[in-house]
Amino acid sequence: MKGIAFSPAHITGFFKAELDQMARPEVQGSLGAGFSIQQGVTTTVEIQDSEFSDHTITISGYRPDNTQVSEFVISEFLKNIDGNYFLKVHHDIKVPVGYGLGCSAAVALSLSYALNSAFRTNYTKEQLGMMAHNAEVMCRTGLGDVLASYHGGFEIRVKGGAPGIGQIKKISSESFSAVMICFSPISTKQFLKDRLASINGLGGKMVDKLVQSKDIDAFHDYSIEFANYVDVITPKMKIVIDDLKNHGIKCGVALFGETIFAVIPSHMEERTVAILEKYQDGIIIRSKIDQVGARLLS
Repeated sequence: MKGIAFSPAHITGFFKAELDQMARPEVQGSLGAGFSIQQGVTTTVEIQDSEFSDHTITISGYRPDNTQVSEFVISEFLKNIDGNYFLKVHHDIKVPVGYGLGCSAAVALSLSYALNSAFRTNYTKEQLGMMAHNAEVMCRTGLGDVLASYHGGFEIRVKGGAPGIGQIKKISSESFSAVMICFSPISTKQFLKDRLASINGLGGKMVDKLVQSKDIDAFHDYSIEFANYVDVITPKMKIVIDDLKNHGIKCGVALFGETIFAVIPSHMEERTVAILEKYQDGIIIRSKIDQVGARLLS
């Protein structure tokens, strides 16, 4: 039996963490705002009867440092499966890992959907989303990307938590493109450990303001303000930000990675890419906004 699923990558521009070590992982998460892109992670799961339960995980495209999120999802899923099976799991990762593109969330979501399809189990989408969200929270690889990638589009997360608990409001983005340049990764786990307490007040205020305006230009401004406040803008990033600004293009900073993004009307895409191509040590990604969210491909 086989299942194939896709989850879009997701970029967060600013956020407010909602973490309570005593609370269930599904009610932890983050408020914030960001957008999903059409690149992401496609996961294929093949299962066979076996004398004992085991699995392999293979990866094509960009490679993560470890497979802890996948291992967590597999372990949680198999708790409610009778019998022994050998699982072949393959992740095809089309976005660089550790650059603030929500890769671990896309891995977890696509894997939970593919497992459900391969085993012909009847978990709801919300239950699968909760499984993926809990993996992110427990592995400390993210807080709000699962909720965002689950829904797709350009979203404001107005209540934190897993799908079915967390809530979003969408900003119309069908006529927009996203262009990103990625220079180097930043460890989300380390940032969540070291810096979280100092940033929550600002992120919460930004969510409230963006809910009122639903203005993508304002979203860029808030993202830059947030990145300056948490001191993640490197000298190289500042040069690129200033270059785009001097050409009349607003941009923001992905959290967490040395990554700059611009959500722009589609007719500005080529001009934006031409500016970023000067920086040859960066990885340029261009995409429409993914409006669908995580889904089965088979």
